[in-house]
Amino acid sequence: MNFSNRVISMQSSPIRKLVPYATAAKERGLKVYHLNIGQPDIKTPKNFFDAVNNFNSDVLEYAVSQGLPELIDEMTNYYSKYNMDFKKDEILITNGGSESLLFAMMATCDPEDNILVPEPFYTNYNGFSSCINVCIKPITTHPEEGFHLPKKEDIVSKIDKNTKAILLSNPGNPTGCVYTKEEVYMLSDIAIENNLWIIADEVYREFVYDGLDYISFGNIDKIKDRVIIVDSVSKRYSACGARIGSLACKNKDFISQVLKLCQGRLCVSTLDQIGAIQLYKTPQSYFMEVNEEYKKRRDVLYSELMKVEGVICEKPKGAFYILAKLPIENAEDFVIWMLNEFEVDGETVMVCPAEGFYATKGLGKSEIRLAYILNENDLKKAASILKQGIEKYIEIKNNLATNI
Repeated sequence: MNFSNRVISMQSSPIRKLVPYATAAKERGLKVYHLNIGQPDIKTPKNFFDAVNNFNSDVLEYAVSQGLPELIDEMTNYYSKYNMDFKKDEILITNGGSESLLFAMMATCDPEDNILVPEPFYTNYNGFSSCINVCIKPITTHPEEGFHLPKKEDIVSKIDKNTKAILLSNPGNPTGCVYTKEEVYMLSDIAIENNLWIIADEVYREFVYDGLDYISFGNIDKIKDRVIIVDSVSKRYSACGARIGSLACKNKDFISQVLKLCQGRLCVSTLDQIGAIQLYKTPQSYFMEVNEEYKKRRDVLYSELMKVEGVICEKPKGAFYILAKLPIENAEDFVIWMLNEFEVDGETVMVCPAEGFYATKGLGKSEIRLAYILNENDLKKAASILKQGIEKYIEIKNNLATNI
């Protein structure tokens, strides 16, 4: 039997494809510290579980396609705290941020169109675009520059008649980059001058460190008709399994078009929405505590990485990821070696090779992404093991090169 070119062209998850090596390491009795995936160990606010447990109905009915009105009300209140004035009819609830991204692409692009995306980027941007025959056109950024954007003329040079949108995460996954006010306004100007949408993936909005100023694309009044805000409770409230995302847009025509897609998949889980209503009532103190915890974790991991000669990495300012360039040729080979051949007192570390976060062939081969989502004690152990592993791997490779 044959398969469609659409599904064949989709890449396997670079984050999950090496899991069998970690499974094998555990079967050999090793403890594996997972820094390879953004699954926080922060406790989900208890009010989510209380709301689900206390839900009482004889029938678990379909929710309305655009989302429960009570949840949308809470989201409008949430956005108002960030000086974004979204009305009830300007927000749609989705099955996680993933569906938000897919629907935004489907509503703005036809097959063979393209979207500009700063690379490295969240790997599923590739998967979602491939499945609807839309092309990702990369804007390459570099670790030596903290993954900040190139000059305006470099970005504009990539635009053609089939370019329909600019998509980016801010703060960035996998880079931890927080774009400056100047960068946000530069992209806003490009969007206006070239009649492009901006799909702003802002699911890490709360995670900005060192007192850095953060500006949302939703705060730029002159582009309010072309900004699509992608959001999710997954990382914000450490509720990845709830699968509650959203799209917010002042362009009501966009909302009405996407609503047709929402109606086609009927609705989002009623119980998860019931729980999410309470998540959006979580006090601001929760974010202050979580933010401080992630900052500590970032500092622990970054400090150990910087002890290894040849590692290139700017200290990330947001999200909970570090993307580091190692003095090696093949990061995937290093990750597999760590799981197959390296341990310290029966423990090892799994990280994520970064090549799959790029669209440009050959880039990212020597880079790794680290998610600092473990508690501080475990992270200190993992960081120390990782440092020793990098140093040992480099030593082995250097010895092999000398003996050739």
